[in-house]
Amino acid sequence: MNLRNCPQCGKLYVHTIRNLCPECLKKDEEDFGRVRDFIYNNPQASLEEVSEETGVSTKSILEYLKEGRLMLRSNNVNILLSCELCGEPILTGRICEKCSSKFKRELTSRKKPMFVDEDMKGKIHLSKFSRDERRR
Repeated sequence: MNLRNCPQCGKLYVHTIRNLCPECLKKDEEDFGRVRDFIYNNPQASLEEVSEETGVSTKSILEYLKEGRLMLRSNNVNILLSCELCGEPILTGRICEKCSSKFKRELTSRKKPMFVDEDMKGKIHLSKFSRDERRR
């Protein structure tokens, strides 16, 4: 059993997928629903207006966007979210498609394997051991 303290209220709870206790998770889902509905019905609203009308903090609204749970439409011009790498405007997440594909290309083009060959681990260890034995 994986017990943790809720980062919002401090209560001890059994950790599942989300990092909140059941009570805070329920409140977060309700807040998310209010924000989603308000933005859908008021696409020209600013971040501050959304926060004021829904009672949800701007920090939480930005987290919904960065987590990918909430996506702006192209006509949501008053809420600005930008790529953390290049600064381009984005509708959801943390990085734009261009930076994401560039990052994926760099990962797949690496020449060195990221993991050591499992068959070689023992041979390398044993060869070092046998050298040490010969020195004695």
